[in-house]
Amino acid sequence: MNLDFVKEGLIIRRWKFHLAVFMFCLLITIIFFVVRGFELRPHETINLFIVLFVQIELFLAIAFRIFRQIKTGTDRKEITRIMLIKFAVFMAICFLISLIVILISTIASAVIMRSDPYTGLITFFEKNFMMWMKQTVGGLMFGAAIFIFVQWQDALKREQKLREENLIFQNETLKSQVNPHFLFNSLNTISSLIRSKPETAEQFVMNLSSVYRYILENGQKDSVPLQSELDFITDYFDLHRIRGEEKIELIINTTEAARFSILPVSLQVLVENAIKHNKATRENPLIIEVTVEDKLIVIKNNLQKMATQIASTGIGLKNLAERLKLSTGKSLVIEETADYFIVKIPLS
Repeated sequence: MNLDFVKEGLIIRRWKFHLAVFMFCLLITIIFFVVRGFELRPHETINLFIVLFVQIELFLAIAFRIFRQIKTGTDRKEITRIMLIKFAVFMAICFLISLIVILISTIASAVIMRSDPYTGLITFFEKNFMMWMKQTVGGLMFGAAIFIFVQWQDALKREQKLREENLIFQNETLKSQVNPHFLFNSLNTISSLIRSKPETAEQFVMNLSSVYRYILENGQKDSVPLQSELDFITDYFDLHRIRGEEKIELIINTTEAARFSILPVSLQVLVENAIKHNKATRENPLIIEVTVEDKLIVIKNNLQKMATQIASTGIGLKNLAERLKLSTGKSLVIEETADYFIVKIPLS
């Protein structure tokens, strides 16, 4: 069952959605009118239609607010528990709203018919309340059961998709880091530094070891502390800085890192992307800045595009954006100006 049409109607307020609800309520009213043997008076028929239309619109709006997307990464048992709690809250709220709507309708009908509203309310509670309650609870149970089943299945599918995407990401990340070209350059750098700068060579080996250790330890996690990710890209960047000497620069300006978590290896993707696709010289160094702004980590680099772009390894912005969307439900923000390339990752 596809709920996209309904979601678009509630979020974007498309007229087609409301027309569909209108026609459905009209059909139910006609069926009810026929079943009753055409006994309903015109004002009762109109009142039934209005009450039905208002209630369904409100119920659907409340449903999509309560049953909003569950954070991916939650296990099946937890998804079921959350859904049951949400179901109970939904039923209670809808029952209360339905009661308010029917009471307002009863009072309005009495006013239109020029009768005593108080008498109309007494009559409702004495003669019609039990029948109304059975019909309302039955309708809510039926509709909500279908709705919650679809949402539960959707949550499980998203969880499975995330696991598959994470496996692909982990495999591609390791292949990206452990590749002959990367190792060849690193070993050449170590070889040259051992003779000329043995202390720097030792630091290079330590950084290289830290990079691989971080990927192996955190590649399968959904999130890591932001400070751990910052320490990781510092080690990763130093590998490039030592080879590039003063041609590239990394500036990290974050004072609230301890408050946040982030997808593992996400910042490395952006740092690698900046280094790969921009030229750098001592006169015009590549400068990568990392800051935190309003629960977003911002990675900005000056644009100095190469005349011939290097082929991508497959772990790019699209891969990161999809993984972020699956893990958190949030979107990657990408901005490009004449002078800068900026990417913003939502933090948790």
